[in-house]
Amino acid sequence: MDPFEIEFIGENRIVSIIPNFSHDKIFLICGEFGPFRAGLPMNVPLWLAVMLKQKQKCRMVPPDWMDIEVLETIKEEEKISRFFTKMPHEHYMIEAKLILGVAAEDIPRAAEIKTIIKDIWDIRMSKLRTSMDALMKSGGSYGRLDHLTMMEINSVKPLLPQAMDELHRIKMMTRQTSSSTLNSSTFSQSGSSQNK
Repeated sequence: MDPFEIEFIGENRIVSIIPNFSHDKIFLICGEFGPFRAGLPMNVPLWLAVMLKQKQKCRMVPPDWMDIEVLETIKEEEKISRFFTKMPHEHYMIEAKLILGVAAEDIPRAAEIKTIIKDIWDIRMSKLRTSMDALMKSGGSYGRLDHLTMMEINSVKPLLPQAMDELHRIKMMTRQTSSSTLNSSTFSQSGSSQNK
């Protein structure tokens, strides 16, 4: 999957908005939403919320996890833990990017939230690089990393398979070289013993 496909999947996440218009239910492939009543909160897919916000038809309600205290707790747990901690949900980065991109004025302390989310991403990427490095150095052929999101996995996808293939190729060449060295030394020893 490429980043655009992952973002597409993440855009189907349900978020809350407060519309500033009234309209009957709308029927979409992904479900029915509405009726829309001005001033009353309702849930819609993220992509629809972004579209309505861009047309200035709603105000976005920040998700529960998009709070300074919650994010600081996640950040501290991520720093302390050797392992990856569970994120608020699979598509937290996509949701944050889209909501903070179009509706920063609807989110209290949006700049701080954006910084903390970026810090969490950086910590997790550092852990991921360290894990990949340890896997390569150990010569392992597989690894298990829990609580990674699709976007995080996708960030190492271009590099990891090629690196693993290269590592495998080097191992195979080393085995062939050591095997041929062993065979030639065995042959030379048996040849010299026959000459005696």
